[in-house]
Amino acid sequence: MTDTPNTNITAMAEDVDLKKSATETTENTICENAEEMIATEEKPMSLYKEFDKKEILEKLKDIASRVDEAQRTEIDALKQAFYRRHNAEVETLRQAFVDGGGKAEDFKPEADSVEEEFKQVMNTIKAKRAEMNAEMEKQKELNLQVKLSIIEELKDLTEASEDANKNYPEFKRLQQQWNEVKLVPQAQVNELWKNYQLQVEKFYDLLKLNSEFREYDFKKNLEIKTHLCEAAEKLTNEADPVSAFYQLQKLHQEYREAGPVAKELREQVWTRFKAASTLVNRNYQQHFENIKEQEQSNLDQKTVICEIVESTDYNELTSFALWEKKTQEIIALQAKWKTIGFAPQKMNVKIFERFRQACDEFFTRKGEYFKGLKDNMTLNLQKKRELCEKAEALKDSTEWKETAEKLAQLQKEWKTIGPVQKKFSDAVWKRFTEACDYFFDQKKKQASSQQSEERQNLEKKKTVLEKLNAIGDDMELGEAQKLVRELQKEWNAIGFVPFREKDRLMKKYNAVVNRLYDQFNMQQNARRMNSFKQAVQEGAPGVLWRERERLVRQMDGLKNDLKTYENNLGFLSLSSKKAGSLLTELNRKVEKLKTDIAQAAEKIRLVDQQIEEAENNKAGE
Repeated sequence: MTDTPNTNITAMAEDVDLKKSATETTENTICENAEEMIATEEKPMSLYKEFDKKEILEKLKDIASRVDEAQRTEIDALKQAFYRRHNAEVETLRQAFVDGGGKAEDFKPEADSVEEEFKQVMNTIKAKRAEMNAEMEKQKELNLQVKLSIIEELKDLTEASEDANKNYPEFKRLQQQWNEVKLVPQAQVNELWKNYQLQVEKFYDLLKLNSEFREYDFKKNLEIKTHLCEAAEKLTNEADPVSAFYQLQKLHQEYREAGPVAKELREQVWTRFKAASTLVNRNYQQHFENIKEQEQSNLDQKTVICEIVESTDYNELTSFALWEKKTQEIIALQAKWKTIGFAPQKMNVKIFERFRQACDEFFTRKGEYFKGLKDNMTLNLQKKRELCEKAEALKDSTEWKETAEKLAQLQKEWKTIGPVQKKFSDAVWKRFTEACDYFFDQKKKQASSQQSEERQNLEKKKTVLEKLNAIGDDMELGEAQKLVRELQKEWNAIGFVPFREKDRLMKKYNAVVNRLYDQFNMQQNARRMNSFKQAVQEGAPGVLWRERERLVRQMDGLKNDLKTYENNLGFLSLSSKKAGSLLTELNRKVEKLKTDIAQAAEKIRLVDQQIEEAENNKAGE
């Protein structure tokens, strides 16, 4: 270790001086704890999350060619990452199979050539590691015998009658040989070291050292141990605490093998090295504690997702739209699941099986529902064809009123029948409407006078529309509301208009009425706000505080409602015909809630302003 031949002799001398000191005891304890942490190390989080299966396989092939250099944790991380990818692929195929109408329990994944090759490589690595471990254990036993023989030879040196200084070269050789022999069985480490120390101490009791040479040795050893302290201190800032921990073990071995320093510096140097070691070990432990906390958090999130899927009330899923809406929710939860990391190892498979079982049950029930729906569609088609036959039998009738009533009844009955398969839907509907339209066209031809009346009604309704459009903001609110109600009564009293004009006219009518009522609401809101301002100005402080609490509760409730509607908007599918109107209604409610929240916030501001003024006035008095 030093530049002089007596470095290891002085190292043994230092151990004699410190054999009963707390310093040596502490150092041994830290080293033993480090060895225990290595033996019980938990698996680190996967560093290969972004690798695909083939990249992982290539990495394992590389490891198989150099098993003696690979860490067990690296192999385990690769294995875990591979099966995460593989299970995700299988789950995607399973889901596609279920969505296609198959049963989850009937799904059988096809053979995966990449997985088979992966298993072969893993078996090769396992066999090589087993062979390597067996060879290592054999080598440890041989090393144990060598060290036992070294202790016996040291024992002979200490019991020899000649001068110990003469035996120094032999002692030096034995010491060097001891340092070169490394691993022995773990169970023998402490006892072996104690016996070795005992014989070394006995030898140094016989040895007289040159003090000048000893001082030189102390100086060189101080340089070595100071360097080791600096290296350990750098490890406290290492970004990878696992790597820092393993590097620290090498530093501890070098520290043990280094010779002694001056007695007055021993405690100081060891304290410095021990402090850095403690911090590195603490970072290492904290690293795995953080992993545990994150994995527990992941488990909690996944448990909540399982509970959401398991709480599905299948009795409420009574229509195609409800099933589709719930399906989108399940798919969103599955996507969320994939973004969450691993759960604790003992629960990771269990929680995944729980989630998969809940999803399988949902899609199995969905398949059963749609199978029943298909059977119902076949029956509905038969019913609608029967209605077509009845309508076709009536289309040539000249009993206008009676036949119109019968056809109207058939149309109502048609609406009560559920959907049919899409490939038949348009044809059967066209057949039915053609029969009905033919009759009503004939009926209209016989009612030309009625058409003239309808044209007159059209002009009357246009006049009502003009009057409604003429109502402006300058009209007094009560008068305007009264006029709108009268015009609505007039509109409703007017009879039918030409069929082609009906929808267009009604659309204009609804638009202007809605505009007016929105206008009235805005004016009423303004009046209410003015009334509220007046009430706030006249309110006592106690009343104002209670009103403020009520407004805060009201605003919190409105915000919760707004969040619910916005979440529903996120899940809404625009693929169905009804989705457009539903989306419009939800957006209208969202805008209304935002307006109400803004009004509540403004009221709170007014109350706070009045309270502040009241407090300032009171302070001024």
